[in-house]
Amino acid sequence: MAKRQMHLVAFLMTSPSSHHHGAWRHPESDIDQMMRPERWEHIARVLEAGKFDALFFADLNGLYDLFEGRFDTMVGKGGQICLLDPTVLLPIMARVTRHIGLGLTYSTTFHHPFGAARMLATLDHMSNGRVAWNVVTSASVVEARNYGITDMPDKATRYDRADEVLEACCALWDSWEDGALLFDKANGDFADPSKVRYADYEGRWIRTRGPLGTPRSPQGRPVIMQAGSSERGREFGARWGELVFTLQHEKSDMQAFYQDFKGRMGTYGRSPESCAILPSIDVVIGETESIARERAAYVNSLVDTRLGMAQMSGHLGTDLSRFDPGQPLSDLPTEFGSKGSLDVILQGSRRESLTLGEAARRFATSELCPQVVGTPEQVADHFCDLFLDHACDGFILTPTLFPGMYEQFCRAVVPILQKRGVFRREYTGDTLRANLQG
Repeated sequence: MAKRQMHLVAFLMTSPSSHHHGAWRHPESDIDQMMRPERWEHIARVLEAGKFDALFFADLNGLYDLFEGRFDTMVGKGGQICLLDPTVLLPIMARVTRHIGLGLTYSTTFHHPFGAARMLATLDHMSNGRVAWNVVTSASVVEARNYGITDMPDKATRYDRADEVLEACCALWDSWEDGALLFDKANGDFADPSKVRYADYEGRWIRTRGPLGTPRSPQGRPVIMQAGSSERGREFGARWGELVFTLQHEKSDMQAFYQDFKGRMGTYGRSPESCAILPSIDVVIGETESIARERAAYVNSLVDTRLGMAQMSGHLGTDLSRFDPGQPLSDLPTEFGSKGSLDVILQGSRRESLTLGEAARRFATSELCPQVVGTPEQVADHFCDLFLDHACDGFILTPTLFPGMYEQFCRAVVPILQKRGVFRREYTGDTLRANLQG
């Protein structure tokens, strides 16, 4: 029986801030290259050299303006404002790589499945079968208004619609069979119409006739990523997810999520091995532990408390400026827009009984996901401990410093994981899905 292998996926945003809201201010940050294609080509090459399974772009279609009713803090202090469209960046990154998976975030609430299916199938063709779709239902009214939606549907409705969107997309992707394209110049036969059919999908919210104009792509359909933490989100992920992006602070919480999620998959006729659970982790590496801690202290000192409050406001769907920063975080009301986000924030701060203001500053350093600080060996020890004790199947790495953290991790930590036999030395599959299953 093949030894279980760790999966690594890189978290990217076309934003000054990803999980660490102060990292763009670091002297070694390449923030001034944000709008250049060379920046994105470089990081794709670095991550492929490090044999990462995939990279993916988190995305936000708007500017959070809940904090004090303005977007001034988010824009002025460099929060999560997505400056570029990842659907344009992925082909650029595909051209300079051959193996690494390429993922993007796309909302089932704002986009019709025909357009989504066409775009994703095209990207899968252009990357030779390396595309992943991070499926989100979206929860932000800020984004909804940019798509002409005045009132966001409730969570249950959004997920019910998302099920229909995935069903419709699958029907569209399957509207072309393998081998439909003939390219027979001598007989003038371009394709076999008997291998093309209408989708004819009709649900409560979604209707599409098809067939898709784009022939069947190398993977047939993209790898499905998902990050729902709520009860309904977990059910959706158990049905569809192949890579699940999660965020817990403690090992015990990761193990509880892992067991709960894997246990749900049988209901949908799926084996637990068909989905990889990947918690988010920030990493700060140093030649010695003391150097690593000095580096972490410095980059963490660059965060802005008000930006943390503004970012938390956006995630929770409420203006936190109306609360006293000195009140216990646990006293916040729980009827906010994203229950999953609130649960993560409470989970990440309960051990220290943080106030709202303290949690905001902590949130600004890593959005309350674990920040692993140490030598390459110590980081590898931490990863192996979580992986071997079935707290996860691998990790989503988020950059404390871009691109330096990824460069350092690939150069110093990956070889240790390879030597221990828990991470690949070479890609073995022809597609992203094949590499995930290999």
